[in-house]
Amino acid sequence: MSTAAHRRRDAALRAALRRHDRESSGHAAPPQVAGALADALLTTDWRPAQMQAVVRAVVAGRVPWARRLVAAVLSAYPRAPVDRPRELRQFLINRALARRAVIRRRIVAPTRVVRMRWGAPALGDLAELAAFLELDGDALDWFADRREINRHARDERLRHYRYVWRPHRLIEAPKPRMRDLQRRLLDQILSVAPVHDSAHGFVPGRGTHTFARAHTGADVLVRLDLRAFFSSITAARIYGLFRGLGYPEPVAHTLTALTTTRTPAHVLREAPDPHLAALLRQPHLPQGAPTSPALANLCAFRLDRRLSGLADRFGVTYGRYADDLAFSGTLTNARVDRLVELTGLIAAEEGFRVHPGKTRIRRRSQRQELTGLVVNGRPAVPREQYDRLRAVLHNAARHGLAEANRDGHADFAAHLAGRVAWMSHRHPARAAKLHELLARALTARP
Repeated sequence: MSTAAHRRRDAALRAALRRHDRESSGHAAPPQVAGALADALLTTDWRPAQMQAVVRAVVAGRVPWARRLVAAVLSAYPRAPVDRPRELRQFLINRALARRAVIRRRIVAPTRVVRMRWGAPALGDLAELAAFLELDGDALDWFADRREINRHARDERLRHYRYVWRPHRLIEAPKPRMRDLQRRLLDQILSVAPVHDSAHGFVPGRGTHTFARAHTGADVLVRLDLRAFFSSITAARIYGLFRGLGYPEPVAHTLTALTTTRTPAHVLREAPDPHLAALLRQPHLPQGAPTSPALANLCAFRLDRRLSGLADRFGVTYGRYADDLAFSGTLTNARVDRLVELTGLIAAEEGFRVHPGKTRIRRRSQRQELTGLVVNGRPAVPREQYDRLRAVLHNAARHGLAEANRDGHADFAAHLAGRVAWMSHRHPARAAKLHELLARALTARP
């Protein structure tokens, strides 16, 4: 069809819609009527005759506007939006219908998947989601917290999360059953979606060392921090992410409810600042849920892409580890200031905020540090931390683990093993000394 033909068709459609609006009551469709019509239309073969018939079957009495309504729907949706019943409902709400339209009957069909991306499991409706999670419908409603019991219940047993305040952040840790459901979503759904190459936190095969390694030996290192990283990510963004994966609206809404939360009012009373409390009061990613890091990385994809492009413009390297942003390369003071300014603007446009008090700029002559690693040369734990661990291991080897456990770690042996592994990474000389001391500490008798 030519451009001129397209214009004539669009003009004719606009004229038809104006006539339709003039001839009808002039009022938006009642939501219940629009919802019943949307459900019924999605049961048809998406051809005018059957669609008009189903409209007349749903609404009682004469329906002189059925043909015009169907024409408007087909113009807006050439293909049936079988995965978007709410969107179709809203479209119908915005179309003026008869003032006293009354629902005669309801005709409903399950939603269906149209196209899945990246091989995520296809879940066409809530029954399939419940089966995927090995739950019944009532249990799915309970964990999705449709009645907001988690937020309002006074009884701790009725909540899905436990809350612990840390300096400037809130840990919202899911209870065991909720955590198990979230881990299943992480392992079988979220793990298939790709993250940006610049993201290093919570990504298999990447970590603090890969993040630091990209910025070693730079003339200047610029570090920035995203404020309230997890709680800044709203349920609306998570819903858009699940829709982007291909899930129909009801499934995407429920997956969003399973992976976001609203903090109870009694917990918010202890918030250190009003801005954080305002974020936590709305549905957000809980810091402490196993799904939150993966969802945050996926929601930050556009941020990473734009900041990677910004880094290319400045001729520097960019990377992100959770809420830590890093740029490194050769930059004058003026260009550093401009880079920091543009990063803040891009972050704000993508729904994040750079913490103004945590921006750090370090030249080669200063200690350059990322995620606890000094990166002036080969990434390494600072010398004073290494010496401190050696002293603890010496003490444990001489006097026993219990005597050396001055901070009261529940499993001190596992804690020491983890610290040794962390400090030994890609440092054979340190590794040999620390593992020898660890072996002596683990076999020492008090």
